[in-house]
Amino acid sequence: MNKQFEIIERDIVYQGFFRLEKYRLKHSLFAGGWSAELDRELFRRGNCVAVLLYDPDLDQVVLIEQFRTGGILQPEKAWMLEIVAGAIEEGESAEEVAYRESVEEAGCEIQQLMVIYEFFTTPGGSSEWITLFCGRVDSSRVGGIHGLDHEHEDILVRAVDFAEAYQMLADRKIESAIPIVALQWLALNREQLRQQWAN
Repeated sequence: MNKQFEIIERDIVYQGFFRLEKYRLKHSLFAGGWSAELDRELFRRGNCVAVLLYDPDLDQVVLIEQFRTGGILQPEKAWMLEIVAGAIEEGESAEEVAYRESVEEAGCEIQQLMVIYEFFTTPGGSSEWITLFCGRVDSSRVGGIHGLDHEHEDILVRAVDFAEAYQMLADRKIESAIPIVALQWLALNREQLRQQWAN
């Protein structure tokens, strides 16, 4: 199959904190030929970074909790347990954002950094592309409320034992996709990572 698509028309429907675009397009079909013309909305989100902050010496992960607009249709879920994340601004590398956001959102200085995965979060309607890192930190003094006032961030930070964090997954207390992916990766790679980062 020759995979192709054609954009027939594109309009910016909304430009604010985020951008919404509307497309009329068509694409090639697995069985051959072309699809009908489709109208689709695309939530334009720039490339982003997320960081699983992990202390291999104490076997702890750093979790953050904050209000998320995406959860307001299920009000009891509007405050979510997550990991550090942020958007890549023009001129920044993914690594630079990882270091910056870890300080801003969690008060943590990353000692070592490695890429876990790169992936789309919700490609059915959003362009968001995530670079997911694991960052080595000292979690012994982690805690408190962090975030930037001018971005209206109100972020509760805590370090928890890996076993407790993984139990949160089992108990469905972590319901955001990115920390789920990150913690499952850590479960598979934790022993190797602890050996690699051993003091």
